[in-house]
Amino acid sequence: MLLDAKTAIVYGAGGAIGSAVARAYAREGADVHLVGRTRVTLEEVARRIRHDGGAAHVAQVDVLDRAAVAQHADVVAADGGIDICFNATSNDDVQGTPLLAMQFGEFLRPVTKAVTAHFNIATAVGRHMTRRGRGVILVMAGGREAIRGLGGSHVAWTALAGLCRQLAAEFGPQGVRVNAICPGLIDTPFQDRVWRSEQAKKDFGAASGPGRMGTPEEMAKVVAFLASDDSAFVSGHGLLADGGYVVS
Repeated sequence: MLLDAKTAIVYGAGGAIGSAVARAYAREGADVHLVGRTRVTLEEVARRIRHDGGAAHVAQVDVLDRAAVAQHADVVAADGGIDICFNATSNDDVQGTPLLAMQFGEFLRPVTKAVTAHFNIATAVGRHMTRRGRGVILVMAGGREAIRGLGGSHVAWTALAGLCRQLAAEFGPQGVRVNAICPGLIDTPFQDRVWRSEQAKKDFGAASGPGRMGTPEEMAKVVAFLASDDSAFVSGHGLLADGGYVVS
């Protein structure tokens, strides 16, 4: 198994992508800590993992609370160390609204939340990983292309790409890898709310190579690979997983 005997923290583990990644990590042998805002949702993900024979633990943590994130990381690290962390928490994006019709606060919100959350998480787990001389931090950024209706999301993703490179440069000498995942359009409940119709989803999905949106499970396989030793020589990059949208 790719992640046998590893300890992983998945932030935003109650969401579509976060839960898929948590299940994939568990299938690959990791002991998974599920973190999010809604305990009942996390408990359901944990139940599914345990039902399939995996190990899962639940913690309700606000990723914007730096002290709370650090305290939780300390608890996990004290029980054997942290090998992997992945953040899939929501940035509370406002999408589907033209910039000319958007309030500045709505535009800025995903940028502020994304950078704050990822910085809090990376520095909390990074302290433990750098001391041990190993670890993997994975940043969920968005696609590389700007398209109509993204609001501040693309700006937030660009900021996260820069944060990823900076973290990789600083943590790399201590044996810690940092990479970003840059997905295309993934078929999640969020996309249902944003694009509002099956036709709109089909239109956007048709622009990708396979002619459809990706699935959370497909993203989870990519994330599991980046968390594994099979990608040991990959750091400081954004892995584009968009079904060929950029080249189509």
